[in-house]
Amino acid sequence: MPSIFAYQSSEVDWCESNFQHSELVAEFYNTFSNVTFLIFGPLMMFLMHPYAQVRSHWVYIICILFMAIGLFSMYFHVTLSFLGQILDEIAILWLLAGSYGIWLPRCYFPAFLGQSRLQFVCLVCITTIVSTFLSFLKPTINAYALNSIAVHVFYIVFQEYKKMDNKELRHIIKVTVVLWAFAFSSWISDRLLCSFWQWINFFYLHSIWHVLISITFPYGIVIMALVDARYEMPDQTLKVRYWPQDTWPVGLPYVEVSGDHKSC
Repeated sequence: MPSIFAYQSSEVDWCESNFQHSELVAEFYNTFSNVTFLIFGPLMMFLMHPYAQVRSHWVYIICILFMAIGLFSMYFHVTLSFLGQILDEIAILWLLAGSYGIWLPRCYFPAFLGQSRLQFVCLVCITTIVSTFLSFLKPTINAYALNSIAVHVFYIVFQEYKKMDNKELRHIIKVTVVLWAFAFSSWISDRLLCSFWQWINFFYLHSIWHVLISITFPYGIVIMALVDARYEMPDQTLKVRYWPQDTWPVGLPYVEVSGDHKSC
């Protein structure tokens, strides 16, 4: 039985040819496309700092987990080791769990919790710990299970979309859905249509997934923060800003907590 640290000890192997560009890096493009995680993670931590000071310091943990995903994914694609795969997937699992704990509106909590966020966070932690151990049983299905969580996320977003008349938030939701759709299409195509992409000598879909999903992350945080603010911060006004400039045609979204209070 190969060591969990060993090169190619994982059963998961993506479409990019192995060791084509280096004897030390199994999947070159899939490795270095994770750099965007290490750029956007610290940047979002800085941009969301005023919001985190008002809402929850756990926002910093979400950004740290996002960077950890980038690092563990790089390690996995360098080695294709079982350890790299598991670390990458567990980091994604805990990032999703943390996001649920911070931002899921109380109206979507299970009825038996009585809208207690503390109890909901405890439930999320227990479920995530159990899921962490289960991820070792059949590692080849972990990525599909993680992506399936998007179904519930989109259900929540759709329910909130129907309630709101904020044009800016509606626009961000639409952009996010398009980004995620392109990202997921790249991911699933690389997984299921690998022989075709190898036939036309195009091995870059999984690396495109990395870039697109890392761009989707800031948009997702902004959506969750704005939706959450309707329930948890009714006396605060959140404004969407874009880095580096609001006037630029392309920018990284974040939220700014206005000093002006809403009238209750």
